[in-house]
Amino acid sequence: MSDVQQPGDQPRQPSSPETRKRAFKLLFFSLTCLGMGQSLMFANLPPIARELGFSEFHVGAIFMVSAIFWVFCAPMLGRRSDIWGRRPVILVGLIAYATSTAAFGFIIQMALWGWLTVIPAVVLLVLARILYGALGAGTIAAGQAYVADRTSRAERVRAVAGMNAGFSLGVTIGPGVGAALVVFGLLMPFYGIALLALVSAVSLYLMLPEQTPPKGQTMRPRLSPFDRRVWPFLLASIMITTVQALTIQTAAFYFMDVLGLAAAETVQYVGVGLMASAMAAVLAQLAIIPRLNPSAQFLMRIGCVIGIAAYTIFLLADSYGPLVFALVVSGLAFGLARPGIAAAASLSVRQDEQGSVAGLVGATGAAGHVISPIFAMPLYKLDPSLPYLAGVILFVMFGLMVMLNSTIRRAGRSLAEEGQGGPDSPTSL
Repeated sequence: MSDVQQPGDQPRQPSSPETRKRAFKLLFFSLTCLGMGQSLMFANLPPIARELGFSEFHVGAIFMVSAIFWVFCAPMLGRRSDIWGRRPVILVGLIAYATSTAAFGFIIQMALWGWLTVIPAVVLLVLARILYGALGAGTIAAGQAYVADRTSRAERVRAVAGMNAGFSLGVTIGPGVGAALVVFGLLMPFYGIALLALVSAVSLYLMLPEQTPPKGQTMRPRLSPFDRRVWPFLLASIMITTVQALTIQTAAFYFMDVLGLAAAETVQYVGVGLMASAMAAVLAQLAIIPRLNPSAQFLMRIGCVIGIAAYTIFLLADSYGPLVFALVVSGLAFGLARPGIAAAASLSVRQDEQGSVAGLVGATGAAGHVISPIFAMPLYKLDPSLPYLAGVILFVMFGLMVMLNSTIRRAGRSLAEEGQGGPDSPTSL
């Protein structure tokens, strides 16, 4: 479907390329802040939890509950951005994220002082993360919709990849930033990231233009996840994000069992591997995709092929080098496939449904982290290689969907086949 203005849409005023580029840079920085906080939590909470006497179940609950709220709230917030406008939802998400992260640090501080016992501390930390999951999800959904509103079909894949790269970059540098800030105190990483998010929110409030007025109650009916234009992309994205989640959740155990490492060695070795994987995803989104400007269909297909190769290497690897190489190759696969899915989903719906579809696709990322523990860890207990065999199978299933599903083929086909996709979207802000 072309991105021509639909009847009933508000009129849009064109803006300069310089203004649009500045707006996209601001959004990139905000998503980088979100990514930094995400990886910071995974890196810093476990050792702090051990010091406080939290069990692995407590730590898992903190992340699991947040992910569940993200799954349900991301589509709603994306829909709200179709009605209220993109900027309000982006700002609410950033402020909620900053508040949640700062509260997280303060609650831990009270527990370290002995003011809170284990159970009250865990409950308060869960509530702090719920704030992030319930409202922070809006920043990514509305941010991607903001970009979709202001790009043509020919630009969509590259622009969506750029926004994804912001989050991936944050995930990559988050542990490093946390390590630098911890010099000033154990909890300073939480406060520092919260401050960066608040600065980002203020910058967006002052400098992010949005000339399109809110649409109020003139919106069409809510976009259903079972809409035939949408559900294939959601299912495909859940497959990919589940594989990505199971990798993160089992990598340390797999390195220990395959290489016979001690706990301290495992932290170092896996940390290097996961950072290399994240850097490969960033490379794909910031360098490969902008240079080649491929179709969404190509990104999904090549991501599938590379993903199958990565998890085959996992199954065959018996030393450190091949295992790290497998992580790098898997990062490249995710860095190509996920923007392809997001861009194809965006191209499959109307202009006034961009927030809704961005929210639905965004929810699948959290869904993968909810689904993966249900089967990944039981499989791992049976045999450490089984989760990675499941990764191969899920990538094969994803590839079959890309090749055989008519909705995915139609939305992801090359622009040449589409006759350049019809008139370009207006570059209004």
